[in-house]
Amino acid sequence: MQVGEHSDRSGRVTAYIALGANLGDAASAILQAMQALDHLPLTRVTQRSGLYKTAPIIDGESASLSAGPDYINAVVALETGLVAPVLLRQLQQLEQAAGRERPYRNAPRTLDLDLLLYGSGRIESHALTVPHPRMAQRAFVLVPLAEIAPDLVSAAQLEAVVSQGIERSGWLTG
Repeated sequence: MQVGEHSDRSGRVTAYIALGANLGDAASAILQAMQALDHLPLTRVTQRSGLYKTAPIIDGESASLSAGPDYINAVVALETGLVAPVLLRQLQQLEQAAGRERPYRNAPRTLDLDLLLYGSGRIESHALTVPHPRMAQRAFVLVPLAEIAPDLVSAAQLEAVVSQGIERSGWLTG
């Protein structure tokens, strides 16, 4: 699928978004972000995982812990008519509205929204790579994704991240 294409005749596609926060009231930030995602143009949230608590991890082979409080994470499925680059811009605007700052890589954050999957699309550009290039390395993505879309996550993928600490923290309400 090319960046401007859709996967069905209606012009709508299912996209999966990972949500994370570890500054301020992280659970509230996740809930507010889910509500904001549901109000994006041509978009509605169709599924939401529960909340998961994880320690911050720096990407890379060592997967060593970084500074900062634990994260609250979740994944949502969206049905959207937005093309992937426009959806990405909307996600970045929501992050900014939540006070997201990027002082350095893997810095603690008020809100992090990652576009994991966009239908069956494969996108590689300077601004966007889909499927998300590190999603298979992250328990905080795979576990909540498997909760709402078990056919998208294999047992082998879950086994590969079993050593990463992840704890079910509850369900979202509202």
